[in-house]
Amino acid sequence: MLLHKIDEEVSLRMFNEDDAEEFHNLTISSKAYLREWLGWLDYVESVEDTAQNIKSRFKEYVENRGYPKSFAIIFKGKIVGTIGFNDINRGSKIGEVGYWLGEEFQGEGVMTKALNALIHYGFEELGLNRIQIKVAVENKKSRALPERLGFTQEGIIRQAEWLYDHYVDHVLYGLLVNEWKEIVK
Repeated sequence: MLLHKIDEEVSLRMFNEDDAEEFHNLTISSKAYLREWLGWLDYVESVEDTAQNIKSRFKEYVENRGYPKSFAIIFKGKIVGTIGFNDINRGSKIGEVGYWLGEEFQGEGVMTKALNALIHYGFEELGLNRIQIKVAVENKKSRALPERLGFTQEGIIRQAEWLYDHYVDHVLYGLLVNEWKEIVK
């Protein structure tokens, strides 16, 4: 899935090196908003930092046997966020999803469409048996996505992540391929 058109406005595609400046600008403009939930933002200082991140995604593409793990979310021709598998355990056939969307693009249904497409990709193309999402307990907008798309809340992981000056607990959501097949019938 190098490019997947979801509808007339939303698509997922692999990042390319030409995306560095646009993606960097989105990250920086969203930094204050995203910093509440993402612990890596202080490490993004320059377009070159973003370019290095994109280059590391190419390495993942090769390591994942020609299947990309992460994608730019395109909305009305612009990069508005990213979604992908932060980790894929091939032996257990488990993929762990991560995502974020620029604040100004929320409320348009973009992330719901993107996550739905990624779930389909994970089960149908990557052959996963389980897709899981870990979300900070207080991140209600992010939690709404797996809840809306049929994931089961499986538990709380206490002090799962250090965010700058404090720990946050995570909610673990899981969706199995057989459950998903029942949902999409």
